[in-house]
Amino acid sequence: MKEKSIQFLPNKMRFIGLTTPGGPNNLSIMAAPTPLPKDNELLIRVHASGVNGADLREREGRYPVPAGAPDIMGLEVSGEVMVVGKSCKRFKPGDFVCALLVGGGYAEYAIAPEGQCMTIPDGVSVVDAAGLPEVFCTVWTNMMDRCQLKSGETVLVQGGTSGVGFAAIKVAKAFGANVFATARNREKCAAILRFGADWAINYRTEDFADIVQTRTNGRGVDVIVDIIGGDYLPKEVALLAHGGRLMIINLRGGKLAEIDFGHVHSKHLTITGSRLRPRSIAEKSEICRSLETHVWPKFTDGIITPETHAVYSFANASEAHKLMESSNHIGKILLTP
Repeated sequence: MKEKSIQFLPNKMRFIGLTTPGGPNNLSIMAAPTPLPKDNELLIRVHASGVNGADLREREGRYPVPAGAPDIMGLEVSGEVMVVGKSCKRFKPGDFVCALLVGGGYAEYAIAPEGQCMTIPDGVSVVDAAGLPEVFCTVWTNMMDRCQLKSGETVLVQGGTSGVGFAAIKVAKAFGANVFATARNREKCAAILRFGADWAINYRTEDFADIVQTRTNGRGVDVIVDIIGGDYLPKEVALLAHGGRLMIINLRGGKLAEIDFGHVHSKHLTITGSRLRPRSIAEKSEICRSLETHVWPKFTDGIITPETHAVYSFANASEAHKLMESSNHIGKILLTP
């Protein structure tokens, strides 16, 4: 270790844990030894943790965690660097960072590889910064890197008021794309337009495929960011323009679908999907550097701003999970120790 001795740390920390998998009420505050970083890691005193869909599935026992991941939930945090490993060169104790984790964020102290730690964008509070790493890393690697969304192209974002949906709309508009986005009611559609989308579609009263086809004069869209899957998939494949790309980030609506692959063949389409959590430290670190280079300046310029819906204390983590399950939120839900 260097610069700050571990004697300044408590031996024990509080974390949000489970006695048995199940519903939100199974969450409770527990105690565990304060972790210590390896040579390439930082120990962060957590100011806030982001709540993500994967946390809910992990709580239910339906999300197998990667090998070596902590038993504690939580995929993103923000806070103060307390201890740095011997091989770390960029950050020092006292710096404030936000970080992408493989787990362990629902705690007073969390470990992150230095490469997965990022500076906090200018103008963003330490608490709000906890809601940035997971969704913006997900959007960047999928929509901008793998799908190569370009200025002037058109993207359809399913679930536009989710954390991923919000980030996708903001990034797409910041880089010059035209954006359709879907939501389930009038309030959420208004939020989508506030985020900067060009068109908001209420999927309960409107058919997103019909709306997009009409608005694009039958051309369709270049990229679709899908967090639903299931019955949406055949409609999305048919909706893609020539050379279009379908990115599957989640499959809440089901893993199976019957798709006309004639569209794929005739329109030169690309269908792909990915998960962020199992990727290597090197891959995740590269994504984090891309965010700092390309996206963080958009926060400084006020082009992108955080969207925090609610902040709960660790003691009220069950309420945060209930809100997440209800889908009544717009943007990110955070937890603070």
